Amino acid sequence: MKVGFIGLGIMGAPMVGHLLDAGHTLHVYDINPVPEDLTGKGATACGSSREVAEKADIVFTMVPDTPHVEAALFGANGVAEGLMPGKIVVDMSSISPIETKSFAKRINDLGCDYLDAPVSGGEVGAKAASLTIMVGGPDKAFETVKPLFEKMGKNITLVGGNGDGQTTKVANQIIVALSIEAVAEALLFASKAGADPAKVQQALMGGFASSRVLEVHGERMVKRTFDPGFRIELHQKDLNLALSGARALGLSLPNTATCQELFNACAANGGKAWDHSGIVRALELLAGHEVGQNHRAAF
Repeated sequence: MKVGFIGLGIMGAPMVGHLLDAGHTLHVYDINPVPEDLTGKGATACGSSREVAEKADIVFTMVPDTPHVEAALFGANGVAEGLMPGKIVVDMSSISPIETKSFAKRINDLGCDYLDAPVSGGEVGAKAASLTIMVGGPDKAFETVKPLFEKMGKNITLVGGNGDGQTTKVANQIIVALSIEAVAEALLFASKAGADPAKVQQALMGGFASSRVLEVHGERMVKRTFDPGFRIELHQKDLNLALSGARALGLSLPNTATCQELFNACAANGGKAWDHSGIVRALELLAGHEVGQNHRAAF
């Protein structure tokens, strides 16, 4: 297929690499120089998002936040200026479900289909082509794009109409944040009580508390490896979407709000770029104790 891809960061670049490896023709654009390993594989660097849309039948965007998607699609020399009826736009960023519905309508008005297809799995999943992809949009467009999704991910689900993919991603980020915070509290409690947190984590992995978060992020907390991964500032963005959406829906998400405040505390202490497992550091500040620190049991 003639594929366009806009956004070649830590997620987008390996995703493009998988599409190139599968033999697809790629037209790519980023505000930064296109990585040489992608052009070396045959990707064609374009001068604008508009040029990408002119040359491709299916155009992907993978950028940080809602304003960036809007700029890529509808700004000067944006995707919308290069579209012809029958093309498909696929946004794989994690952005506002409400704005997504608006973007979809504007693209539909140009005679094109729109899919919102945010992902979970982070940089590791992007490199391993094992991303979970949550899709909102029309069935026919989904079936057309699915072979491309299958080169980038493993668990691919058409959830519903436009916006439903983004809503699912927000739900995912709520679960992930609360799970990481729970693991952080548990390991901090164990460490402060005098137990070896590494052995506690190992023991818990054999019980009902076992989870991928306990396995991966519990190890990060014990080993103090807080390089991303998935940056705290990006999870803050996702929880902002959750909390603003909750206000619009008239519901309360109290534990989501608590996690956001802990992320805010990390950011205030220079941790915007820490991996989101670094939420444990905010709890450590409150406790005056670091996971893994030698400490006589408090009781």
